[in-house]
Amino acid sequence: MLLFPFAKINLGLQVLRKRPDGYHDIRSVLFPIPLCDALEAVVDNTLLPGEVKFESSGLPVPGDATANLCLKAVELIREQRELPGLRMHLHKAIPTGAGLGGGSSDGAHTLLLLNKLLDLRLAAEELHAMASRLGSDCPFFLREQPQLAQGRGERLSPVEVDLKSHWLVLVNPGIHVSTAEVFQGMRLTSAHTDLEEVLKAPLAAWPSTVVNDMEPFVFARHPAIAAIKADLLKHGAVYAAMSGSGSSVFGIFKEQPQTLVFPGGYHRWVFPL
Repeated sequence: MLLFPFAKINLGLQVLRKRPDGYHDIRSVLFPIPLCDALEAVVDNTLLPGEVKFESSGLPVPGDATANLCLKAVELIREQRELPGLRMHLHKAIPTGAGLGGGSSDGAHTLLLLNKLLDLRLAAEELHAMASRLGSDCPFFLREQPQLAQGRGERLSPVEVDLKSHWLVLVNPGIHVSTAEVFQGMRLTSAHTDLEEVLKAPLAAWPSTVVNDMEPFVFARHPAIAAIKADLLKHGAVYAAMSGSGSSVFGIFKEQPQTLVFPGGYHRWVFPL
């Protein structure tokens, strides 16, 4: 069985306060985009019950393989159900550490994939609880629709965002940005709009109201990321912003852009919305 874990962008990212547990309360609208990985799992009866053979291809995944969220998702399901021998393959197309949620999506889709493949009949509430244990934004990827994320990102509610007939340009410069460093170093502000309400306004009004609070800190340390946003706006984007803690930046255009040139080594995608 094959699923396609999708990426996301953040339409606004408000960092509201630091919590006693060390995390931060945030508010953001997470918007699914067509950039996807591919995740496949099959039952292999030649393997021992519960044995998992995992392989990956495509873009490299840095770090210890045992920290892979796909394998962590398997372990969470193993706590609830007995598993047969499994072979899993992940093909990475979403850059890691790019503010696009690729790893979180892979983990959440592992839960969905095994639940369906093995007919485990885990309820939506059980899957949400497991996804929350994987990571703050993992529950979002259980449903492919725009959602308002609050708390650490795990409190979700559907939200209407109409970007039909627009085009998305996504640029990733391959710069690693530490999310923990951004949270630690950024300056908190108390001035925040009602994000769900301002997203109902025409797109042309978004630049002054739909703000990513992490941009000033990241742009000051990585001017190349700030330059991407400036270039997207210069070439006609109605709205542009950094996604998450970066380093990816996106622009929303009314029409398909024709002339966008970025330095070599940058990844660029163009999608109709």
